[in-house]
Amino acid sequence: MKFVSFLTTIILFMAAGQVFAHDHMNSRVADEKAINSLMDDFHDAAAKADQGRYLGYFTRDGVFMGTDDWERWPLNPDFRTYVAERFKDGKGWAYKAVERHIAFSPDAKVAWFDEITTSEKWGLFRGTGVLFKEDQGWTVAHYSMSVLGPNEVWVAVSDLAKAAVKRRNAEKEE
Repeated sequence: MKFVSFLTTIILFMAAGQVFAHDHMNSRVADEKAINSLMDDFHDAAAKADQGRYLGYFTRDGVFMGTDDWERWPLNPDFRTYVAERFKDGKGWAYKAVERHIAFSPDAKVAWFDEITTSEKWGLFRGTGVLFKEDQGWTVAHYSMSVLGPNEVWVAVSDLAKAAVKRRNAEKEE
């Protein structure tokens, strides 16, 4: 009889573990779907110059990192001001994700991702970001964008970038 009770207990624990694992996996899939939807809409809002929708995805202390070395834009007030000015004529910037990878903290309250985006005008970029799961859903705490340059052209790209920084620094000294 003790063996049957022991076996029943083991089976119940195994079943509970499977239910927990199944719920955890469903939650992870739902979070990935929510993040993919958020980031796709984030890019769509920028393309449509929808300031409220675009900025609404950021946390209160969110940061946007642009492609230039000086572009570290805290949301308040710097990035809000820049976006308002940039979107005022109904023109934003259009990047569409073609690949995205998402990872989560053990408690699933923080996610980070990397994505490759494409712009008809500018080509390929890499976006990386950190998101927080808040009561209203996922929000962007940090988004960083970098230009992708194939390794075979990197020497030429590097030379152009160094020359541009040198010119900029010389202009500052004048």
